[in-house]
Amino acid sequence: MQNEAGDLVDLYIPRKCSWTNRLIQSKDKASVQLNVAEIDESGRFNGDVKTYAIAGYVRDHSESDSALWHLISKGTKQASSSP
Repeated sequence: MQNEAGDLVDLYIPRKCSWTNRLIQSKDKASVQLNVAEIDESGRFNGDVKTYAIAGYVRDHSESDSALWHLISKGTKQASSSP
């Protein structure tokens, strides 16, 4: 398919699960995509976000909370508690 500029574009770009690296099918209605804010050293939002996609398979097996916890804890900086 072509857009208005005449460039060839895909109609559908599949997502991958951030936890299992499986492709998320278009029929997977239980999948979610979350944007998590990046913070600086003082704990303030710096304008960047990190996107995580979780497949319905992970959510059906009640593993999405632990998957997100591991992904977010190793992928973001934590603000220091000292002033």
